[in-house]
Amino acid sequence: MIELEKHYYEKVFGQLKAHFNFKSPSQVPKITKVVVNMTAGNQSSNAKAIEAVLEDLAKITGQKAYKTVAKKSLATWKLRQGMPMGGKVTLRRQQMWNFLAKVLHIAIPRVRDFRGLSPKSFDGNGNFALGFKESIVFPEITFDKISKIRGLDVIIVTSAKNDQEGFKLLELLGFPFAKKV
Repeated sequence: MIELEKHYYEKVFGQLKAHFNFKSPSQVPKITKVVVNMTAGNQSSNAKAIEAVLEDLAKITGQKAYKTVAKKSLATWKLRQGMPMGGKVTLRRQQMWNFLAKVLHIAIPRVRDFRGLSPKSFDGNGNFALGFKESIVFPEITFDKISKIRGLDVIIVTSAKNDQEGFKLLELLGFPFAKKV
């Protein structure tokens, strides 16, 4: 069992149950999946750029990424419907906990000028989204071997009913949120 997962079941679970006065253990919020997304940006028409995105995602997450395509055509970005845009990976169970531990203990400390995660990044249903402007904060991506520095999005999907439950869950897991001013 991963240390972060062990920490959730041994400490966080009980604290959440007591804090929100849940009657049943199934009411206690948990992280259900993590979605990692990366786009090729203005190079989406370049097949090599799409392949580089998929390779980078596979290195970072340890799981094969699949291509994402445009839902609509946008003339301003020279984008056509069905055109590949980037890649996406959905992580669950063991790989999810491994990735979250990597984000918490390796990637976030390597971000320049980090001032904490914004509590405003919750979606209203307890799910949290964070973005990295540079994928080189992950140790698997070396600066010498990439053609372009790309960012990536990480969406943490929880079973929480509202933002307060989701915030408390992530805060107890050790996510460094910025203090409210």
